[in-house]
Amino acid sequence: MVKLNKIYTRTGDAGETGLVDGSRIRKDDPLAQAIGDVDETNSAIGVALQSIKDTAVTTMLGRIQNELFDLGADLATPGADFTPGEMTLRVVQSQIDRLESEIDLMNEDLDPLRSFILPGGQGGSAPLHLARAIARRAERSAVEASQRHLLNPLALIYLNRLSDHLFVACRYLARISGGDVLWKPGATRT
Repeated sequence: MVKLNKIYTRTGDAGETGLVDGSRIRKDDPLAQAIGDVDETNSAIGVALQSIKDTAVTTMLGRIQNELFDLGADLATPGADFTPGEMTLRVVQSQIDRLESEIDLMNEDLDPLRSFILPGGQGGSAPLHLARAIARRAERSAVEASQRHLLNPLALIYLNRLSDHLFVACRYLARISGGDVLWKPGATRT
């Protein structure tokens, strides 16, 4: 259990942040950026949840929010051993498998794509599209960080699958609330 008694510690005042093992990195390090982008993804999902009424989707997103905290801890835990332990949070294959199963389930009744989808729609689709775009940024940041730091390969796969999951969830929510907002190439040309 995490217990925080004091919110400000002054340990980051010099532009550094701490990792799980007590080591420190600069706040502009790609790893710090990736951890922050994962946090922002989680926050954007929280905002989207305020507009989503479908309980199946809210349940899935609630699990994902918890997993994103685990993912942040995974990224913030240096080392080459990616085995999860009692005190070491690591993304595992079963979490990715569950995302894939949920994607398949939501996708079953969706029409095939006829065009690119604009990031909009009813029923919570629009704010969830924003979370999807932020998840893509988190993935790019994590890939960049992996060039300088050893990162759990499953964490990178999870981020990739997460943005797919959020995309399909957007389409699923739009289907029950008016349909996808489709791109019309060149529609405003005169």
